[in-house]
Amino acid sequence: MGLNITFFRTFLLLSFLTTSFSSYAQHTFSIVAVDPDTGEIGSAGATCIDAEDGAIVISDIVLGMGAIHTQSYWNPSNQANARTRMEAGDSPQEIIDWLVANDVGSNATIRQYNIVDLNSGTPRSAAFTGANCFEEFIHITGPNYAIAGNILLTEDVVVDMETAFLATSGTLADKLMAALQGAKRPGADSRCLDDGVSSASAFIRVAQPSDTNSDYGNLSLDINVWITSNIFEPIDALQDAYDLTLGIEEDVIENDIVVFPNPTLGQTVIKSTSIMFEAMEITDITGKIISSESFHNHPMNNIYLDTSDYVKGIYFITLYSENNRSTTKKLIVI
Repeated sequence: MGLNITFFRTFLLLSFLTTSFSSYAQHTFSIVAVDPDTGEIGSAGATCIDAEDGAIVISDIVLGMGAIHTQSYWNPSNQANARTRMEAGDSPQEIIDWLVANDVGSNATIRQYNIVDLNSGTPRSAAFTGANCFEEFIHITGPNYAIAGNILLTEDVVVDMETAFLATSGTLADKLMAALQGAKRPGADSRCLDDGVSSASAFIRVAQPSDTNSDYGNLSLDINVWITSNIFEPIDALQDAYDLTLGIEEDVIENDIVVFPNPTLGQTVIKSTSIMFEAMEITDITGKIISSESFHNHPMNNIYLDTSDYVKGIYFITLYSENNRSTTKKLIVI
């Protein structure tokens, strides 16, 4: 199942910014995991930072090898160094040992890492929490997963993530989504307690062995949500988007693009198996432009469209791909 999801309306996701965060940005609870039987590599997490790259900035999947999360006082140089070490063949523990010894800010006590690799079908995992991370903090590792969190309401946030991950059958993606649901509670990231939500942004990403690009928006499963104005529960929004994707493969793809479900009551996925969308325009039956978005910097092959505010009726979605080639699809909102 190949799905890269971009959110619109309350949670706008146009592309994954390289980063606008300083090295002082904090991140909260996350999990990395692999499935040695399928070769899948997964990454999921959430934080109280309400920005497009709020939570997802920590996620780094090295195709065919493993996944790395560098969190707490996140620094892009530490993350880049971790990837370099994994590509060089270091084990998760060796990567962490190297990062601690070579911290770019010379202060590993404020960092937190969780790393896992496939290791030719015999997964390895490791995690690290510096003594000066924000409390509450904890990390847990298992044979094929590593979970870590800081700025937590209680350590149970991470403990419950592990319980849900292990208790869930199904795909690696199912287990990762369950882990985030296990964490969900008001103030899971303690900074979000007053708003009554767990977090302000959340993501889930899974790479298949056939994937060729690990940049955001190019993996088989790439879903990212964040709060821009109205308060909502990001983990539930992530779950809604994930659930919507489960039925897509049964739909017939016409001209390599499917709009599903159609008619829709409010949420629709626009999916292609080969075309990368660089822009999209939505018009109503009169030709009035309802929405216009550009993805030129980070083309997407799937878009999650929230039409819950649309007036019932017929709409036309024009999708632009390479060299400004366009395809128009009809969408019915009921």
